[in-house]
Amino acid sequence: MADTDGNTVKRLALWGIPLAFGVMGLKLIAWWVTGSVALLSDGLESSVNVVAAIVAFAAITYAAKPADKTHPFGHHKAEYLSAVLEGVLIVVAALLIVMEAVPAVMAPASMEAPVMGLVINFAAGVINAVWAYVLIRAGRRYRSPALAADGQHILSDVVTSIGVLIGLVLAIATGYAVLDPLLAILVALNILYQGWKVIAHSVDGLMDHAVEPGEAEAIQAAIAANGAGSLGVHDLKTRRAGSATFVDFHLVVPAAMPVGQAHDICDRLEDAIRAVQPGAQIAIHVEPETEKAHGVRVRIERVGS
Repeated sequence: MADTDGNTVKRLALWGIPLAFGVMGLKLIAWWVTGSVALLSDGLESSVNVVAAIVAFAAITYAAKPADKTHPFGHHKAEYLSAVLEGVLIVVAALLIVMEAVPAVMAPASMEAPVMGLVINFAAGVINAVWAYVLIRAGRRYRSPALAADGQHILSDVVTSIGVLIGLVLAIATGYAVLDPLLAILVALNILYQGWKVIAHSVDGLMDHAVEPGEAEAIQAAIAANGAGSLGVHDLKTRRAGSATFVDFHLVVPAAMPVGQAHDICDRLEDAIRAVQPGAQIAIHVEPETEKAHGVRVRIERVGS
């Protein structure tokens, strides 16, 4: 990740903290004026957003640290740890909601000032929707798992808010107060599902997942078009760690090729790969044609073929 991209990601993560506090405040005010358990559940989820925003900023800041002696490949995976923690916090929020909602099902109570509470909660939902869009878009653009996870969590909060608003309107219109805590329990189930998705995606990233198929094809095409002078490539592997992409492979050259000429081919291939995968960290093992080939192979395009 370029320095300018890293600064943008950190700036967005930092802005997420005061925004999370503001949205949580609005939702808790909506609960305070109404006494609605569903609005309380929405506010509890937003309290998790506050913790998640702080954790995401800390993880992104740490992940941006350059490689050192004890972490020669960098600190990129710190973002995945942040996303895992966020998923756990989402699950905790869901359990807190259930603890509040179950007693209310047994003894439902009518809401006070419902219209004002719904308007305040709607305003908080609009803010969340805009911010979720910004974070998800930036997370994909800058390949930041922490930003993307934070955006997905906030988006689930938006869906929750919409469901709460619709459900409370129905509760007010029908007069069935029990719909309020029942809706809170449904919100909790949705939050549990979203938390599971965040955790599963982050754990997958910690397991050194390969790049997406389209990216792999672009890397192979770049190698095929720029490996003139070599005899082929095999054992091509890729992995993604946070915003960083790692590519390594074996480059087969004629046994009599001078080291300097093989090095020139490697330089050309590295430039071509970084053109399709900016900032990629590349390791190329040069070997003579007499070695056995393994793994994914790439045929080099011949000039004039």
